[in-house]
Amino acid sequence: MAITSAIVLYSVLWFMTLFVVLPIRLKSQQDMGEVVPGTPSSAPVDPQLKKRAIIVTLITTVLWAIIFTIIVTDTITVRDIDWMNRLPPEVPAS
Repeated sequence: MAITSAIVLYSVLWFMTLFVVLPIRLKSQQDMGEVVPGTPSSAPVDPQLKKRAIIVTLITTVLWAIIFTIIVTDTITVRDIDWMNRLPPEVPAS
C-alpha cells in the first residue's frame, strides 16, 4: 500500500468515525430548556469537540491498523470479495 493510499484510508475512516461519534450523548438546547435566541433549538449545548476528536482519533487508529494489516498481508484480497467475476480454475492440459 502506497503512503498516499494509507493517508486516504485514514482520512476516510476518521471522518466516517466522526459522523458516528458526534451524536452520541449529545444534549440539545431544547433538551436542556435553554434555547439561545437566534439559534436553532436542536443546536448542542456543549458539543465537546476536542474530547470527541481525541476519541475519534483513537478509534480510527485502531481500525486503520487492522485494515492496513489485512491489506498489506493479503489476508483478504479483491479476488476474495469479487466472487461473481472469478474465472474457473484452469484445467491442466492432457
